Amino acid sequence: MKVYANLSDLQPLVGQDLASSEWLTIEQSRIDQFAQATGDHQWIHVDAERAAAGPFGATVAHGFLTLSLLPLLSETSFAVSDVRMGINYGLNRVRFAAPVRVGSRLRAHFKLLSFEPLEGGAQLTVQATFEIEGQAKPACVAESVSRRYV
Repeated sequence: MKVYANLSDLQPLVGQDLASSEWLTIEQSRIDQFAQATGDHQWIHVDAERAAAGPFGATVAHGFLTLSLLPLLSETSFAVSDVRMGINYGLNRVRFAAPVRVGSRLRAHFKLLSFEPLEGGAQLTVQATFEIEGQAKPACVAESVSRRYV
């Protein structure tokens, strides 16, 4: 994990990579829990037998499940010591470029796109690229906007 001492240390890093997360295995139990929480029980996610004969050869994670891992993967990749609170402000752009088959391992790479000072903190726009181990095409690329306060 990369630790930055001060939020202001990020400002000169606009356009640069901040950090990468650890690998996370996407297990069927996580997919099933997400389906239960969201009500999205489409067979490509939860029916292993049917999905084996489907277009992906196995069940796949929901795109929004992949996106929902953003806070976890971010938390395991970088921290800013003087930040006392952060809030999600939104997303500018999200694309789901490749399916995440059950058993795949994901990690996220974070690149700082913008740093806008705010009273008591800053608004950060960070590109998160969700990599699937062994594949060239990412699972998801998203621009996350957050506000961090010191």
